[in-house]
Amino acid sequence: MKSENLKFFLIDFDGNIFIENVKNLKNIYFSFPKYTNMPIHQYTNTPIYLKKYPIPFEKYKNAFDKVIEEIKKGNTYLLNLTFPTKIETNLNLFEIYLRANAPFKLYFQDKFVCFSPERFVNIKNNKIYTYPMKGTIDANISDAKEKILSNKKEMAEHIMIVDLLRNDLGIIGKNIRVNKFRFVDKIKAGEKNLLQVSSEIEATLPKNWGENWLEMILKLLPAGSISGTPKKKTVEIIKKIENYKRRYYTGIFGITDEKSFLDSAVIIRYIEREEKRKDEKKEIRKNHHLTYLISHSYIYKSGGGITIDSNVKEEYEELINKVYIPH
Repeated sequence: MKSENLKFFLIDFDGNIFIENVKNLKNIYFSFPKYTNMPIHQYTNTPIYLKKYPIPFEKYKNAFDKVIEEIKKGNTYLLNLTFPTKIETNLNLFEIYLRANAPFKLYFQDKFVCFSPERFVNIKNNKIYTYPMKGTIDANISDAKEKILSNKKEMAEHIMIVDLLRNDLGIIGKNIRVNKFRFVDKIKAGEKNLLQVSSEIEATLPKNWGENWLEMILKLLPAGSISGTPKKKTVEIIKKIENYKRRYYTGIFGITDEKSFLDSAVIIRYIEREEKRKDEKKEIRKNHHLTYLISHSYIYKSGGGITIDSNVKEEYEELINKVYIPH
C-alpha cells in the first residue's frame, strides 16, 4: 500500500473533521494491522510510574442515577457514560505510543495518544464490516469466558449494540448480516489480560462508495458502541449528564485510498495533554531508595455502557480499571 494514495482522517465526538494526505502528515503517527506511517523506533523499557486521580464515587453515582432515570422514562436503553481521570506518569505521550501493542494506535501532534482495541468500520472493495465490542472480564478469573458469555446484563447490552449497528449499516448499505455473534478475544490492558466480547456485521455498499466516502462515514457517527441507543436522544442525554467535552475521545480515525479500501478505529484508551500545566520533578520511593523522575500530568478518559441492570459500584470500578499505561 503506497502512502501517496492514502488519506488520513480524524473525526471527533462532535463531528469536527481533520483530513490530510498521509505523505503530508506532520508529527502525526498511526498504526493499523496492515499499515503504519511510523518508522522503526526503539524505546527504553523503563518501569512505569502511574498515579490515578479518579472522580469521587458520589459524583459518578449522581450521574449514574440520572442515566437510570432516563432509562426508566424510556428515553434511552443503553448509554455509554464516561468521565475524565487525571493521571501522572513518567512517560510522555510519544513513549506511550511506542510501548502500546494495540491493533489501532494514534499519536496526534503531542496533543493526545490512543491505543484502541476497537475497529470502527473496515471497507474492502464494496463490502463494509463493523465489529462492536461490548463485554469485558479479567481473563484470570476462573471460567472467565463462560461467565462473560452467560452474563445476562452483558448479553442484553451486546444485543442492543449489534441491533443499533445493523440499523446504522442499513442507512448506507444493503444485505446486512451478522457473520459472527459474541466471539471472544484476549487483549492486554497494562498488567492485566482481559477477555473482550465482539461481533462482526457486514453490509454491501454501492460500487462507487469511494466518491462520497466521507458523507457515508458521517452518517454512521457517533459510533454506537460509545454512545448508545436510540442514538440521537442518547447523545443529547450524554452531553447533559457528563457535562464535559469528550473532544477526540470516542471519535474515530482512519485511512482510505478513496477507491477500494478504508479502515478506521474508535478512539478509546485515550490520553490527552492537560492544558496549562508544566511537567515537574517528582520524588518516589522504590526499594527504600529515592528516585526522581519527570512527572507528566495528563487526562485519561474512560467509561462503560449503562443499562437498567447495571451496578453502580461495578461500573465505577470499570471506569477506573480502564485507566492504564501500556507495558
